[in-house]
Amino acid sequence: MSAVRPVAQSRRTVRDIQARKGGDPVVCLTAYTTPTARLLDPHVDLLLVGDSLGMVLYGMPTTVGVTLDMMIAHGQAVMRGSDRALVVVDMPFATAQESPAVAFRNAARVLAETGAPAVKIEGGREMADTVAFLVARGIPVMGHVGLRPQMVHAMGGFRAQGRDEAGAEALLEDAQAIADAGAFAIVVEGTMVDVADRVTQTVPVPTIGIGASAACDGQVLVAEDMLGLFTDFTPRFVRKYADLAGATDAAVAAYAADVRARRFPAPEHTFQRKVST
Repeated sequence: MSAVRPVAQSRRTVRDIQARKGGDPVVCLTAYTTPTARLLDPHVDLLLVGDSLGMVLYGMPTTVGVTLDMMIAHGQAVMRGSDRALVVVDMPFATAQESPAVAFRNAARVLAETGAPAVKIEGGREMADTVAFLVARGIPVMGHVGLRPQMVHAMGGFRAQGRDEAGAEALLEDAQAIADAGAFAIVVEGTMVDVADRVTQTVPVPTIGIGASAACDGQVLVAEDMLGLFTDFTPRFVRKYADLAGATDAAVAAYAADVRARRFPAPEHTFQRKVST
C-alpha cells in the first residue's frame, strides 16, 4: 500500500487577508524571482512583487523607470515559485493614473498573464475612483498610502509622511478613501508611528506597515534588505536578519582562490570515461 501524500495547503486568498484585520499579524515580504519565492513561500502570508525590483535588481535610482512588462515577467516568476502565499503585483508608475479604463486594461493584463490574484496601486484620494472601478470589475486591489516611491520627485525625496497635523489628516483621508473604494488591504509606508496607529484604528481593512508602526495589522520588508543582500543603502526601518552579502563575498572569494590554485574542479566534479580492459 502506497504512503498517503500530505494534502497541499491551499493558497491564501484576498478574503483570508481581509479576515486578519485586528487578528494575527499578516507576514509579508517582497519577492522578484522563482528561487526566492520558493524560499519565502512557506513562511509568509503574502508575497509582494514590488516595483522596488527596479532599484534592488536593476540598479535604478528610483522605481519610476519600472515597466509593466517587467512587473509581469517577475510576477510570473514568483507565481511559479509559490503555492501558499497570496501574490500581489505592483502596478508601476503611470500604468494606473491616466484613467480608470486604462488602469483596468493594464491590471487585467497583469492578472491574466501572471496568474496572480491581485494588484497594488499607490495613491490616496486621487486614485479612489480608479480603485473602485477595478474592484467593481473583479480585480482585487491593495492600496498604498504614506510615502509613495512612485511620487518621490513630487514628494521631495524619500521622506517620512505625516510630520504635522495637516499631513496626518491628509494621510488619514487618503487611507479612508482607498478603503471606502474597496481595497482589501493598505500598505502604509514611511509614516509617523502615531499617524500609522490612527490609520490602523480607523480603516476597516488590514494595514501592512513598512516604516510605520508595530500596531499595523501586518508588516512587509524588501527581502533583500532583510537578508542583507542589498547594500547600496539601508533604510532606517529595516532590520537585517542575516548578512548574506558578507557570506556571498566570502564564498566567491573562496571559489576564486580555488580556481586560481587549480583546486577546483576536483575529480569528483568532473566526468571521466571508464577505461575498458
